[in-house]
Amino acid sequence: MKDIDIITPTLSQWGSTAVFGEKTSSCVVKGLHPEYNAIETHTIGYGRFINKVDVMESRKVCTIGKRVYEELFQVGEDPCGSYIRVDGIYYQVIGVNTAEGNMSINGQASEAISIPFTTMQRTYPWREIDMLCITARPGVRVTELQESIEQVLKPPHYIHPDDKEAVMFFNAEAMFSMVDNLFNGIRILSWMVGIGTLLAGAIGVSNIMMVTVKERTTEIGIRRAIGARPRDILQQILSESMVLTSIAGMAGITFAVCILELMESATHSPGNEPRFQITFWLAIGTCAVLITLGMLAGLAPAYRAMAIKPIEAIRDE
Repeated sequence: MKDIDIITPTLSQWGSTAVFGEKTSSCVVKGLHPEYNAIETHTIGYGRFINKVDVMESRKVCTIGKRVYEELFQVGEDPCGSYIRVDGIYYQVIGVNTAEGNMSINGQASEAISIPFTTMQRTYPWREIDMLCITARPGVRVTELQESIEQVLKPPHYIHPDDKEAVMFFNAEAMFSMVDNLFNGIRILSWMVGIGTLLAGAIGVSNIMMVTVKERTTEIGIRRAIGARPRDILQQILSESMVLTSIAGMAGITFAVCILELMESATHSPGNEPRFQITFWLAIGTCAVLITLGMLAGLAPAYRAMAIKPIEAIRDE
């Protein structure tokens, strides 16, 4: 089918036990092809993932999950090259998957031991294929392919075309769509809160500048009396407003960077390095928005200052 990007079979054996020395760990054994990494991303902390040569030669090698690694080996120890025993058969460890797994396909990735698919077929010869994992090409929905896939799978297995129970589908698209919609809603809410906060701040700056103009009425009147032009008064008030918002904005950005740096340090672990930092261009754009808001916030106070007449201002004193 031309709309399918990747298709890979999997095998699973539940209730297995991995042994290394005197230590044991309960696990699920998975027979995989290298293409499975596109279905469930593996974050390799040590070594590598299964490759095509491992599958072609049916090598007795494996990658182990994070929890299996922690129960069999010392923290910080490189297990690559060591041999573990699973269901009475020894496998050489070639990698450690430190990811928790983006979805639980036949068990959590942290408790899984992955071996080449052909090795799994020889080790458990009564097993054929437990599951076919499929990804669609960009722009194609998996839901649209489901009926076509059924039409291909049912005839060779003597399944009636109208039988909806014989072939079970686990479509992750619906689950991820719900999560995407949730985060889109959170993103929209964040934008609304942010814009509202910026507008509230601009109004606050405008009020502060209004009070400042009122308190400096005499000063502005004297400047006008000795030759200051209305444009000079406008530039003075606008520049003060923009400097005020810029300083406050830079302080806010600095505080946000510090908080994100602390979050990044707190969530750091081997093989898992999240990035929470603000990008350079985002900071520059934020500063430009703040300066623009500062200028807009200072327009009303500036026009009020320009309207002050020198005689009235000196008399007000």
